Amino acid sequence: MLIDTHCHLDHPRFDNDRADVIARARGAGLHHMITIGCDLKSSRRALDLAKTHTALYATVGIHPHDAQEAMPDHDEALKALSAHPKCVAIGECGLDFYYDNSPRTEQEDVFRRQIRLAHDVALPLVIHVRDAWERFFAILDEEGVPERGGVVHCFTGTQDNADESLKRGLHLSIPGVLTFKNPGDLPEVVKTMPADRFFVETDSPFLAPIPHRGKRNEPSFVVAVAQKVAELRDTTYDAVAAQTTANANAFFRL
Repeated sequence: MLIDTHCHLDHPRFDNDRADVIARARGAGLHHMITIGCDLKSSRRALDLAKTHTALYATVGIHPHDAQEAMPDHDEALKALSAHPKCVAIGECGLDFYYDNSPRTEQEDVFRRQIRLAHDVALPLVIHVRDAWERFFAILDEEGVPERGGVVHCFTGTQDNADESLKRGLHLSIPGVLTFKNPGDLPEVVKTMPADRFFVETDSPFLAPIPHRGKRNEPSFVVAVAQKVAELRDTTYDAVAAQTTANANAFFRL
């Protein structure tokens, strides 16, 4: 019993064996996987996948890397996609000032538009933040956290970043980075975060956890993330699996 709350199953790296990847995840005990939209095309692909697999749900959104490609009419297109019952959130959206693949002003504009969309359609946000915490919190405070809340996906920030996120009612999604040799503040964050405010994810095909480093990541590998969380929180894998499944079910209304 486990849920991978963030994967990219529409990615070309899964084109040759997508069905097998999903089957392995189910065999590893995953009840559901949430496949994430990063632009209009991938949002459509994610939702199409979710429509054809009972274990899959989808999100629709514009990643900060793709913000400069987001046209004004994309907002209405995303809104239309979000009406499908298999769509459970808006995003992946947010700010990435590390790569700066899109101009920061455009990242901020597109992020604001998606926060407003989440308010409008009553869905939670799936948020990407990298090297942009101050602007992220400022924009979120100005626009208001959507009623359904939000999750900082692939959380790898500091304890202060975690505290500020939790203070705003956000959830934290813990990635395979937790298993790396240099995970930063993440182990301490994991030890102290509230039991009802976190999920586990793979972000596959990226960031494969130990012992799968160097391989293409896939949803079944989320088991390794949950095992590490259990170790750090001095509890059992089954307890973490049950807790994160309950958290995800409630947050995404699966």
